[in-house]
Amino acid sequence: MKKTAPDDIAALPARDRILATAHRLFYREGLRATGIDKLIAESGVTKVTFYRHFPSKNDLIQAYLEQRHRLWMNWFRAALARRDGPAALADAMREWFGADDFRGCAFINGVGEMPEPAVADAARRHKAEMRQAIAERLPEGAGKAEMADMLSLA
Repeated sequence: MKKTAPDDIAALPARDRILATAHRLFYREGLRATGIDKLIAESGVTKVTFYRHFPSKNDLIQAYLEQRHRLWMNWFRAALARRDGPAALADAMREWFGADDFRGCAFINGVGEMPEPAVADAARRHKAEMRQAIAERLPEGAGKAEMADMLSLA
């Protein structure tokens, strides 16, 4: 997955800086463990600016999960497209697991930390789209849906 380097963050508009910082900290440290004050300090915005863009931490968490979903699915679809044959999914997952900052699935981690309906809904939507991307790569035939279900448990 393409990441925004810390040096690149300073050039972003305030909302994007907050989201880039949240993306890094939420994934690395967790949704609950990452405090608003740390997010504000590391994104280089004032409290007023932060709350103008995200009235609550839950609003930021939802924006983060939406962004994480888009970024991850773009990466996942591209990773699958770069590969051919039956090992395409395994090779794509190996690439993800081998990333320096790999810390598991952000959505499963999020549900484990915050079993709130909005986080669970985001996780379900993410897994459904991941399952669809896998299903698109499988050959037609009986058992395709079941195979996609099984393979999307990763």
